[in-house]
Amino acid sequence: MNAFWQHSIFFGILSTLVFYGLGVMIKNRLKSAAFNPLLISILLTIAFLKLFHIDYITYNNSARYLSYLLTPATICLAVPLYRQLDTLKKNWRAVFSGISVSVLVTMFSVLFFARLFGISHASYVTMLPKSITTAIGIGVVEELGGYVAIAAASIIISGILGNIFAEPICKLFRIEHPIARGIAIGCSSHALGTVKALEMGEVEGAMSSLSIALAGILTVAGASVFAMLF
Repeated sequence: MNAFWQHSIFFGILSTLVFYGLGVMIKNRLKSAAFNPLLISILLTIAFLKLFHIDYITYNNSARYLSYLLTPATICLAVPLYRQLDTLKKNWRAVFSGISVSVLVTMFSVLFFARLFGISHASYVTMLPKSITTAIGIGVVEELGGYVAIAAASIIISGILGNIFAEPICKLFRIEHPIARGIAIGCSSHALGTVKALEMGEVEGAMSSLSIALAGILTVAGASVFAMLF
């Protein structure tokens, strides 16, 4: 079966788009945040690969062309930020303070649970960049000697959970200010969370986009310091 799929150059792209489309249809039909299109597409892709005994390398060779769109898609996140420059200028102290505190809370939380559960140093540094974008997080983990595969999985899971639960959590804790919501989502669940932030509002999307970049820079600097604390 692998030989058949190896000759189907674009089957990975087609299957990925189809499964995501099904996820969107299910989400629209059931009207529930629990049925996240991204999560559904991941589960359907895994089931498809298992059912037809397709190895990951074969699938990735076909679907990798989608990855080329990640860079321009990420750059496009600057558009809502540009539109909200006046808002950023008026609230820059609160914005940068919120992002900085968020990064510190994330790292202190990882340090606390690492000591609580007595995990290894490599596992500890693997979790430090769990809330920033994959491109930056993977580089941090490699530099600190962590487990890259686990880091990638934890970052993706953080993003998916943020995408699913961001809006319900904001409602639960009555976080109504759009800047606060955007910063919280961007700092905790990077680009995947930002997709949800953009759905919630343009200000939320802009602040979340800014949080991705700034939280990533602060994490790169802070991770090296926190790595020495455990």
